[in-house]
Amino acid sequence: MIFQDRLDAARQLATALSAYRGQNPLVLAIPRGAVPMGAALADALQGELDVVLVHKLGSPWSPEYAIGAIDESGWSFISDSSEGDEAWLKAERERRLEGLRQRRALYSPERPPIDPRGRVVIVVDDGLATGATMIAALHAVRAQAPQKLVCAVPVAAPDSLKKVEPHADEVVCLHAPWDFQAVGQFYVHFGQVEDDEVVACLRQRRERGA
Repeated sequence: MIFQDRLDAARQLATALSAYRGQNPLVLAIPRGAVPMGAALADALQGELDVVLVHKLGSPWSPEYAIGAIDESGWSFISDSSEGDEAWLKAERERRLEGLRQRRALYSPERPPIDPRGRVVIVVDDGLATGATMIAALHAVRAQAPQKLVCAVPVAAPDSLKKVEPHADEVVCLHAPWDFQAVGQFYVHFGQVEDDEVVACLRQRRERGA
């Protein structure tokens, strides 16, 4: 299965999640790539859009490889303890947490995050590679007592999908191929999403809601 772009993936996810249409679900996108997807999904399901801020903790030898993740509260987990020593991990956590604070100030300058308590919450990303950021995102939302917590992704590495499943009440994944190597492998167009696009998506949704 190959997706044309993130919006194509969002439309197909919306079909798979159609049972939640009309229940005013809260769609929480993991920035930056999943935010345009989240906006399309929230539109299709007649829900609300916000972001859940987490960041991967990268390997000291290969920064793009996630050895764990951290959420806004400072909670973190390490999935690969063979990478880096404790001093390096402490510095990496502090650096990423400061980055999350800056992102929150940029993305939500005028209001607090939407409260997920007692709601159907759908956490969406454009794919699962290691699953680290999704696990951190689900942990962060679970701590806020949603009624139901759903993980939604177009594509995932099968092993990562199994790691994520215990952290959600439901996992919706359209494609979990045995030959998974990278998320972008399954998109024709997989361009970088910049902060200004994220800010614009969130502002448009807020203005529409107001």
